[in-house]
Amino acid sequence: MSEKPVDQTVNPTRRDFIKSSSIAAASFMIIPRHVLGGKGFIAPSDKLTIASVGTGGKGSSDIFEFNKSGLANIGYLCDVDMRPGAKAQAKYPNAKFYSDWREMLDKEHKNFDAVSVSIPDHNHAIVALSAMEMDKHVYVQKPMAHDVHEARAMTEAAKKHHKLVTQMGNQGASNDGVRQLREWYEAGLIGDVHTVYCWTNRPVWPQGVKWPPKSEVPKELNWDLWLGTAPQRDYVENLVPFNWRGWWDYGTGALGDMGCHIMEAPFRVLDLQYVKDVQSSVGSVYTGIFEEAYYPDSCPPSSHITLTYPKTEKTQGDVIVHWMDGGIRPERPAELGPNEIFGDSEGNGMLFIGTKGKMMAGCYSENPQLLPTSRTAQANVPIKYPRVPGGANGHYKQWIEAALAGKPDEVSSPFKLAGPLTEALLMANLSIRSHDVRKLAADGKGHVFPGQNITLVWDNEAMRVTNFDDANQFVQRQYRDGWKVI
Repeated sequence: MSEKPVDQTVNPTRRDFIKSSSIAAASFMIIPRHVLGGKGFIAPSDKLTIASVGTGGKGSSDIFEFNKSGLANIGYLCDVDMRPGAKAQAKYPNAKFYSDWREMLDKEHKNFDAVSVSIPDHNHAIVALSAMEMDKHVYVQKPMAHDVHEARAMTEAAKKHHKLVTQMGNQGASNDGVRQLREWYEAGLIGDVHTVYCWTNRPVWPQGVKWPPKSEVPKELNWDLWLGTAPQRDYVENLVPFNWRGWWDYGTGALGDMGCHIMEAPFRVLDLQYVKDVQSSVGSVYTGIFEEAYYPDSCPPSSHITLTYPKTEKTQGDVIVHWMDGGIRPERPAELGPNEIFGDSEGNGMLFIGTKGKMMAGCYSENPQLLPTSRTAQANVPIKYPRVPGGANGHYKQWIEAALAGKPDEVSSPFKLAGPLTEALLMANLSIRSHDVRKLAADGKGHVFPGQNITLVWDNEAMRVTNFDDANQFVQRQYRDGWKVI
């Protein structure tokens, strides 16, 4: 009679239990996560969780691009205006919504990895610096700051928090064009560049206008939170969501809107850093015959700025950069055919003038051309700088990938590069604002404008203008009480 087999599942020894558990665990762990989630699956833990401050305008498109990358989790949304805020909530229902970015950072900072800042210029720095103090990667729309002091503080913060991945939203920095221009220049095709022209058709919103009368605040808008760091002031119509760009308390004019896109290439090609002096002329506004208006709160309708940059390793001497806006453009180069477009078809462009030739491009450094344009097809320069997949549209995914990998140098516009570029634009605005410095004439009759028709000399280390002290009031503005970096 045979013996009854022993039931191995009853009272197993400790050794058997450990052995069987180890086999089961090993069998489970060898199944890849993409198999569990399907082809192309990315586990939530492998995504960058982003808190987005600002959901309308550029905020909406920024969030869309982050989400489209497939590498981001839009975890939190913040907006002071429920009109775009409600649309964003409907589009990203799993994201938690806040009206006050300070509350969001305070309550949720342990739950996200990065912060996107896409709000009016005057609140860029305070949000970004607060996020960086909490060790969050940051993506900040252009210009990254509202005044020179803020731009410098953000550049220094990036050095302090050197492991954080920072990116300014001048997406043209990721385009092929700027890399092509660098390669042509470094191959010596146009010799040594000594002069650059940059221009735009902006502003495409009102500037050089009187501050409008008080209006009722829309019920969806938290006006106090929208003001943020800016001085207390009554709400006016047609300021939100776009026309704030033309008012100095909130925006930085045409320079702030387009300068980071168009002046990016000159900075990268020539390795420009900080300006040494700046001069400007601005368009006038008249309300009657020989009655010139005085609207110091509003950016001018047009301007021409001349900035001098010291010699760099890429140039043989100083470089003069001209900025023109309001439809003003430089003279067409003789090498350009009469029917060839100068810059781009939308009224923007850049022109490099070297000792052996010229080259130009449109906004975002698109469609780079050697002059005459027949030289472009003839140029045979090897690719030296890696291209960003997707070009300008790849700017967003590039930042996310760098943040996930912990590689702060693998982005096109980190604050260490974007900071000096932003300061250049804000220095130009400092010169423009000096035009409106008005003092009573010595004889008590009328006014004089001592900031006009002069060159402002800049001490970069001291961060001050050395020959016109009234200009220094615009280097750093005072935040409204109750607003500070958290």
